[in-house]
Amino acid sequence: MTLKISRLYVHPVKGFAGIRVESADVTARGFRNDRRWMVVDADGMFVTQRERPEMVLVRTALVDGAITLTAPNLPPFRLPLRHEAGPRRDVRVWRHQGRAVAHAEGSSWISRFMGGPHELVYMPDDERRPVDPDYGRPGDIVSFADGYPLLLISEASLDHLNARLPAPIVMERFRPSVVVEGCSPHAEDDWMSFTVGTLPFRGVKPCSRCVVTTVDPTTGARGPEPLRTLAVYRSRDGKVWFGMNVIPDGTGAIRVGDAVSLPGT
Repeated sequence: MTLKISRLYVHPVKGFAGIRVESADVTARGFRNDRRWMVVDADGMFVTQRERPEMVLVRTALVDGAITLTAPNLPPFRLPLRHEAGPRRDVRVWRHQGRAVAHAEGSSWISRFMGGPHELVYMPDDERRPVDPDYGRPGDIVSFADGYPLLLISEASLDHLNARLPAPIVMERFRPSVVVEGCSPHAEDDWMSFTVGTLPFRGVKPCSRCVVTTVDPTTGARGPEPLRTLAVYRSRDGKVWFGMNVIPDGTGAIRVGDAVSLPGT
């Protein structure tokens, strides 16, 4: 089978449901419009499904040049794709302290959903958040994603996991950017470099998985899987691993069906 892209996902707001797309524009930070928005608490600390699994129930859609947000018991809200102008506030993602632009109306909307004061903030173009220097190169940057611009998973890896689970789960639990087909399970662990068309990418670090993967994206309910099963056969250094963190070395569009090439193939 030819190695190719089978799915692409964009997550416009960190922690909210993502969108399956047919094509995506690759930028230095990752896919265009991916995780440039984020929810923070009153102290500016990022908030995700780790703390609030119900955030997965906030659905996103790209409609007419904006992001439409929908959530239970709230009217839809239209969020701009870009929000460069406005008051800036300090925000934190893991160890990174940066600045982001708050959106007053969006903050009011998400505060109603969260049941307390929160803000929706946007990463402006002049904010440069570096990737972990232990794995990246000088100049490598990322959006509000956890650590790296893109996450790649193979269909075979999910199939291999689902064959071990008491009930199968969907790929969306793992919040990938790129999904590929045509390789063996977990082959992506060893992809230090590859190209999609002529666009080069670096695989820099396998992805350690957290409690977000245990959140059912349909209901927001949390359970023991898949971490319990992954711990049986994908455990190392006290963590479980699934997928590969990726950094692009160029910009351009990629599409479902595009061929993926490895060195020597």
